[in-house]
Amino acid sequence: MADEPEGQPESYTKKKEYTFHKTLGKGTFGVVRSAVRTLPDGTRRHVAIKIMSKVLLQGKEENVMKEIEMLQSLDHPHIVKLLDWFESKDKFYLVFEEASGGELFDRLARGRFTEKVACRTIYVILEAVAYMHSHNTVHRDIKPENILYRSNAEDANIVLVDFGIAAHLRNQEDTNLDGMCGSIGYAAPEVVAQKTYGKQVDMWGLGVVTFCMLCGYAPFSSGNADLFREQLERYDITFDPKYWDTVSKEGIDFVKRCLTRDPDERITSMEALNHPWFAMLWDDEDEGYDVSAGIRDNYRTKWKKAVSTVRAAQRFQIAGEVSRVNAAHYANGEPPSPLYSDDEDPDASFYNARSQAHTPQRDAPPSAAPATLWEKLTSLVASLH
Repeated sequence: MADEPEGQPESYTKKKEYTFHKTLGKGTFGVVRSAVRTLPDGTRRHVAIKIMSKVLLQGKEENVMKEIEMLQSLDHPHIVKLLDWFESKDKFYLVFEEASGGELFDRLARGRFTEKVACRTIYVILEAVAYMHSHNTVHRDIKPENILYRSNAEDANIVLVDFGIAAHLRNQEDTNLDGMCGSIGYAAPEVVAQKTYGKQVDMWGLGVVTFCMLCGYAPFSSGNADLFREQLERYDITFDPKYWDTVSKEGIDFVKRCLTRDPDERITSMEALNHPWFAMLWDDEDEGYDVSAGIRDNYRTKWKKAVSTVRAAQRFQIAGEVSRVNAAHYANGEPPSPLYSDDEDPDASFYNARSQAHTPQRDAPPSAAPATLWEKLTSLVASLH
């Protein structure tokens, strides 16, 4: 049942402007839903709303406010725009422009594209990263899933999304961030080694994305945290001639400069904007070789299948998180809290029923935590060999 206005925060009145539609994505703390905003003058706009449960955040509400402040301070054509936000007693609602054109690799995997197309795409992302860095902001989770197209149009703009774990630096030289942030496969060596770090972690992530675009496979293939750490320590990167022989020496050099293990030696975002590889963009003659074969051979088979399975598993993990949180509330004599209200999520009845049906009795021992998503991915990839 939807929240009632009584006792709600003042900003909650904004909710009446929105009509909620399908789920665009699900995560540990909530969902992203498609919605339509109707203004008093009748103007309608399609948006994406990130809905986060305060119950599941459990003391991390400050991170949401930091994300809001950070996004409000950024204004760049290739960074997703935060249009508005409001809250209820038990949820945060962040309203973004809708990027409905799909993820980066989903589009690239459709057909032929050249090295020049890859170069142009990376340059656009790099412009966004350089802008962030000039504003002392570090994204910390640059990966293909966080690079979206604004629409399905062929010439649609690319936008960088998901600033949920982004951080603000004290100054341009600040390298005192800490914490294991990001995604296995894309996290920089200094992050995995649990050292302090700065904005150079974003250039490592961009290097991994570029590597994948140019050859179709990831430089670090293991989804297991320990094996991934070992690969980083060995600097175990293979440039398979089957896919790299047709890539320009400038393209390979750009990847290597981004994937330099020492962050002090790694190319910066401002330096990268002037890398010789991007001279290709102003050469009318040079389209570069077709590099889409690697995507077709690798991404669209094992990798794509594995990612799809992990995403499916993630949907069930959300319900599991609700069950564990509700179990704790039940033990304290509090009623279980549904994650979504029915007007926000057509699937709410499933999640709420699952949540309450799986609430253990007061004396039931806590259930064991489910296998991590990357453990599921590791198992799946192994089975595909």
